[in-house]
Amino acid sequence: MRKRNPSLIGIVARRIIAFSLLAMMLQIGVVFADYWFDDDELSVLMLQEETETLSRAIAIHDGLVTFKPGTELRERYLDRDGRPGAIYVRVRTTSGSVLFSNCTSDCAAHFLPLEVNPPSFWMRQIEPGKPFSVAGGQSFERNGVTVLVELAVIKDPNGFMYSVLLREMFDSMIVPMTLMFCLVIGATIWSIRNALKPVAMAVRAADAIDPRDGNARLPSARMPQEVERLVAAVNRLLARVADLIQSQKVFSSSIAHEIRTPVSIAKMELSRIDDPRARNAERDLDALTHILEQLTSLARADAVDPEAYRRASLSLIGADVAEATAPFVFDHGKSIEFVDKGTTPVTVIPALVENMLRNLIENAVKHNPEGTRIVVTCGPGPLVSVEDNGKGLVDLPEHNEDLGYVKRSGELGLGLKIVHRIAELHKAKIAIDTAPDKGTKIAVDFAASL
Repeated sequence: MRKRNPSLIGIVARRIIAFSLLAMMLQIGVVFADYWFDDDELSVLMLQEETETLSRAIAIHDGLVTFKPGTELRERYLDRDGRPGAIYVRVRTTSGSVLFSNCTSDCAAHFLPLEVNPPSFWMRQIEPGKPFSVAGGQSFERNGVTVLVELAVIKDPNGFMYSVLLREMFDSMIVPMTLMFCLVIGATIWSIRNALKPVAMAVRAADAIDPRDGNARLPSARMPQEVERLVAAVNRLLARVADLIQSQKVFSSSIAHEIRTPVSIAKMELSRIDDPRARNAERDLDALTHILEQLTSLARADAVDPEAYRRASLSLIGADVAEATAPFVFDHGKSIEFVDKGTTPVTVIPALVENMLRNLIENAVKHNPEGTRIVVTCGPGPLVSVEDNGKGLVDLPEHNEDLGYVKRSGELGLGLKIVHRIAELHKAKIAIDTAPDKGTKIAVDFAASL
């Protein structure tokens, strides 16, 4: 099974996604490196975030300021579970009153003296390098009371630095870039879809084109320039095809006359010769004339002018063909009958429908023994059929798409090829019902031509 070609929207969308993800990863890498190598900036962010988290435990009860850390804060800042390093917390008022502290005299040097009026934020480095060893504090106001939350982190045992780094990357890069990425993808797909609307219209127009229509062209209005060049090339191709079809029309209209005339002259001369070989030559010329007429009919069916379609009655066409072919049928020892069951008007090319019925009748005459009864039926509705009680299509061969049926007898089955081609021009459906020694019925449904 042939693999389906990818859509242009899918190709562009995949490439935009790939390059956007690559750009996002590069940008994240650049920002990560910028933060990672700037210890001062990262330390400030870490202290600001962690002291703000600690400030959530500050409360006012009966006008008194208290600090009561819950289980979550104790696990985060006070309980290290044997991990190396240390975390010290001290919460005090600007007047020097300590609300909470897990710092003993050995760590007091990390914080500002109690008698110092603290700034809104301070920080100092205890030891250089990573993991961070820093101390700092930040002031918070609760009901008009200023409280200083101080934090000293030695060797960052709880990985505060990584938490801050990930949060900064998420807030500053991942969220905004993801939103921008989705917006770009959506806008791109919408733009491509709108740009390709004229192309979709051209596709529908191409599906509806009849190659026999010399004026058929693809629309190029509002077409992207890159696609417009392709449409222009297709229109030039259609113009060349129209020229070829016109040449075929000229050929099909002249070949019958050009060849039939010398054949008639040859037959007239042979009729004056009283010799069995002359009679054989006459039969050969009749066979040649019949093949030429079928080839001409096939050529004409492939060079139909769309303006030749008109409303017609299948009953009238069937009656005329049955009457016109009756002498030929009787001369070959067969009988023909016309049955009208009532038809509805259809839009067809009457000459081609006549040709179709004539070929079906001639096939029934040629391939069945004497005494065969042929019935041409029109109706009910847009239906015509030719039925016989002969030997059936026992010589139906392998199908050759270039000509017709190559039968076991070696003959070209052009008659059925012409019938199929004419039915295809009218979008009619053909049904063949045949069995050995039980006859054949070929029905053509013109429902699509109503």
